[in-house]
Amino acid sequence: MFPIRDHNPSSRTPFVTYALIAVNVLVFLGYMDHFNNDYALAAFFDRYALIPAHIAQGRDYDTLFTTMFMHAGLMHLAGNMLFLWIFGDNMEDAMGHVGFALFYLASGLAASLAHVIAAPWSEVPTVGASGAIAGVMGGYLLLYPKAKIDILFIFIIFFRIFAIPAWAMLGVWFLLQLVSGSAADASMGGVAYWAHAGGFIAGFALTMPIWLRRGGPGYWSRTHGLPPNPEAKYAFARSSIPIVRRRRK
Repeated sequence: MFPIRDHNPSSRTPFVTYALIAVNVLVFLGYMDHFNNDYALAAFFDRYALIPAHIAQGRDYDTLFTTMFMHAGLMHLAGNMLFLWIFGDNMEDAMGHVGFALFYLASGLAASLAHVIAAPWSEVPTVGASGAIAGVMGGYLLLYPKAKIDILFIFIIFFRIFAIPAWAMLGVWFLLQLVSGSAADASMGGVAYWAHAGGFIAGFALTMPIWLRRGGPGYWSRTHGLPPNPEAKYAFARSSIPIVRRRRK
């Protein structure tokens, strides 16, 4: 079950969002051939991926930023870029191009630091834009809690698209990061749950000034938590699989 789109069109072209997607893709293509050479990939990650122990030792501070433009595989890249494409345009619309770019980098930095704090002596390289994108999701939750998100639900051969409010999808996602982070050993690698949680909280906090300028709770009252732009309509919001009804004998 994962999001595929929202019903929240932006009022301007999200150039920064497109640029971030392009940079992530180009960076991945630049070292993709290393996946056929374990030594080359390990050396590349050792230099540019986030290794908490290196930060704790006072070196490789640049990896707090470089890590957010690297990915561990094609599906890792595709999943992160899908989330950025869904939520990034609206946050860029609200913050402006320069403001959104700074917001994205700040959220990514907060996510990196959260991961270092969670596992300061870990030697496991960490890569991915998900911490920065989690910040985008945190800000989106604050500004558009009732925006509709289309979720693709797949169960064996059954699939269907459901539209749910952003607070449900993003709230559950954030809760899963907290629960999973509490249960996992961050120093052993795997998913960087605390980076996700840290980025989400940072994005929520960094968006607070915009929310307050718009009126805070009064803004929610005026908009009822919905986006300011007319809701996007999709022709194929429902599954086209026919329902076969049982005949009575």
